[in-house]
Amino acid sequence: MERPRVLLADDHTLVLEAFKRLLEPEFDIVGTVSDGRALLSAAPASKPDVIVLDLGILEGSGREAGLELKRLLPRSNLIVLTMSEDPEVAREAIRHWASGYLLKKSASSELIKAIREVLRGKSYITPKIAHRLQEEFVRDPTADHQRELTSRQREVLHLLAEGRTMKETAVELHVTPRTIAFHKYRIMEDFGLKNNSDLVKFAIRERVISPV
Repeated sequence: MERPRVLLADDHTLVLEAFKRLLEPEFDIVGTVSDGRALLSAAPASKPDVIVLDLGILEGSGREAGLELKRLLPRSNLIVLTMSEDPEVAREAIRHWASGYLLKKSASSELIKAIREVLRGKSYITPKIAHRLQEEFVRDPTADHQRELTSRQREVLHLLAEGRTMKETAVELHVTPRTIAFHKYRIMEDFGLKNNSDLVKFAIRERVISPV
């Protein structure tokens, strides 16, 4: 019986090797790549059943690259690995292009289970994030359909509009620059903002910051 084919993508060689050793007894590892461009090239060539990818190797907010992968390989299941515990990042990925969402700190104990689940046509979200998504839905079941700034988006917008870099904003909010990039580009997309100047004007209009 042919084993499921898995492609691994992470910018840390040691992580790739560790996951490869973990998965090889049960799955056929068809390749390992360490950046987003290599992933977009290798994935169509190897046609894996599952792609396990570090969200950090995707450019921008990760959404466009994720959607492009799903367009190129509609039958492949994409499992996200990330340091980000932000439920909004998870919700965005699962809704639009990913089948699974794992935190890197728990991936070794959950990865095989996640792969098995997505191969059965199910989604898998690490329990900690799934619980937070459930809590948010209970508080506001219509949140996904409203075009309003979330509390986290307001925090990010406030710092960026004040002139902080994404790296400085990440340090201030104790998250990764990748998470800040996700929120910035999501705000810009949802509200039709084209550049940083629009972002500042929007922050003033939403009373996130005061005009000088």
